[in-house]
Amino acid sequence: MRIFSNVILAISLMAGTAFAETPAKSVEDGLPFEQFQMAALNMEKIKTFFSGRKAPKTAPLERTRSWVDQQPVVSGDAQWACLAQALYFEARGESVKGQFAVAEVILNRVDTPRFPNSVCKVVNQGTGRKYACQFTFTCDGHPEVIREQAAYHRVGKIAKLMLEGGPRDLTDGATYYHTKAVNPRWARKFTRTTTIGVHHFYRNPTRLSQN
Repeated sequence: MRIFSNVILAISLMAGTAFAETPAKSVEDGLPFEQFQMAALNMEKIKTFFSGRKAPKTAPLERTRSWVDQQPVVSGDAQWACLAQALYFEARGESVKGQFAVAEVILNRVDTPRFPNSVCKVVNQGTGRKYACQFTFTCDGHPEVIREQAAYHRVGKIAKLMLEGGPRDLTDGATYYHTKAVNPRWARKFTRTTTIGVHHFYRNPTRLSQN
């Protein structure tokens, strides 16, 4: 009987019926109507109301190839496409952790006043003359053809995760990087923050605040 009374009370709350200052006789008279309302309700919703069931937690992000490969294939808007292509052409041979790190650099640039304020503008900055660009693949004279679909799907997932607010804690605010195979003059003036795979990462000596 107590369970039935609790159900009636729950129904009254969900239906907007106020019992707070109502005489007992009126409540008893209203029971047939409330029973009719209970029959019309979705029983699954009633079970949820009493069970206190919570929404399942989202699995934590892992920067491993196996975890990323288990995630569903994604697509997105132009900004996603620009980031995915940059990761593919700049870092598809890197570890997944290294690909996340390159994504950090691009998004850190978007948030830094000295760089353009969108992913596509950052990726294509300086494109026009051969090798006069920020990301070599956009001005090296070679056609940008995606031939490795598995690698592209992987970096596409990473791009989506990072654009949706994935953590940027690998490069300590880096806005520059280069491979170990080269030793650019500008690197001497910047602070190296870390090395991941074949890339050294840098930021300006005075780190700017980020959004």
